[in-house]
Amino acid sequence: MTEQQSAFPRRDAEGRIRTLGDLVGFGLAGVVVGLLVLVLFDGAFAWLGAGDFGQANGWLAVILPAWLFWEDFRAWEFGAPRVVAALVAVAVAVVSGLLLAGLATGLPPLVSGVLAATTFTVVYAMVWFPGVRWLTNRTG
Repeated sequence: MTEQQSAFPRRDAEGRIRTLGDLVGFGLAGVVVGLLVLVLFDGAFAWLGAGDFGQANGWLAVILPAWLFWEDFRAWEFGAPRVVAALVAVAVAVVSGLLLAGLATGLPPLVSGVLAATTFTVVYAMVWFPGVRWLTNRTG
């Protein structure tokens, strides 16, 4: 009897993430892991007297989702559709994240940055996933 391994996120034969839910879910999980690491580091530095807790840049929580998005970008065939979709997704996601961070200026940088990183992750996935597929089908 053979065991079937399920990998998450699920990918197609070319290594592209198969569903929008997998992309968003795995991206948000990356934000949570990034937040936990930031809280640990920020707490350690505050405990050592190197600053106040909550002053770390919460945008750093986007590192793992950005890595996920880069890997999905690399899995697509070289060409204009993937570049255009990525550029549009990055532009819309950064502006969305910055707008939310601007609205949350009264909060500590850790909190406002994590809110912005979460917004970036969701918006990027929502633009990239259908965008690259639509552009590829349109030109291919």
